[in-house]
Amino acid sequence: MFTLKPIAVCVSMLTIAPAALAQAPQLGQPIAPADIAPWDISIGPDGAGLPPGQGTAIEGEAIYVAKCQACHGEKGVRPNVALAGALVGGMGTLAPDKTPIKTVGSFWPYATTLFDYVRRAMPFQESKSLTADEVYAVSAYILNLNGIIGPNDVIDAHSLPKVRMPNRDGFIPFPRNPK
Repeated sequence: MFTLKPIAVCVSMLTIAPAALAQAPQLGQPIAPADIAPWDISIGPDGAGLPPGQGTAIEGEAIYVAKCQACHGEKGVRPNVALAGALVGGMGTLAPDKTPIKTVGSFWPYATTLFDYVRRAMPFQESKSLTADEVYAVSAYILNLNGIIGPNDVIDAHSLPKVRMPNRDGFIPFPRNPK
């Protein structure tokens, strides 16, 4: 038996649907640029976004001993915490016939990545607690331990992007618009 009930339901749904779509879900609140700024701290290979400050490996050694050595071990070679990973060594291990040891010196393609990671995530129990000068100094110390810079080389926003990492050409770039 034919009734108008299904047609009435369809008409009423089509009438109500535009009103429902016009309403926002009312979730959360708008975020202000000032609230985003403390988290918008990414540093790219070109060094854009590096803060003012500077440091040397000599200055960084004391900071490393106080804030990094407990997890990463003396001179970054033998970590005391399994998940910490070595920071130094591994040169020549990124070959098909070897077990790769991925350290800052053997694997990372850009020195700015070291600064970015240390500033954002280290020390593990107090992330984002180091000053810019401390991050530059610790970065310089780790780079020096890997034989990439000298102990008195000043690392800052100008010099850090110019540091040539041993594995800079070890990655195959992925095309942004593959066809």
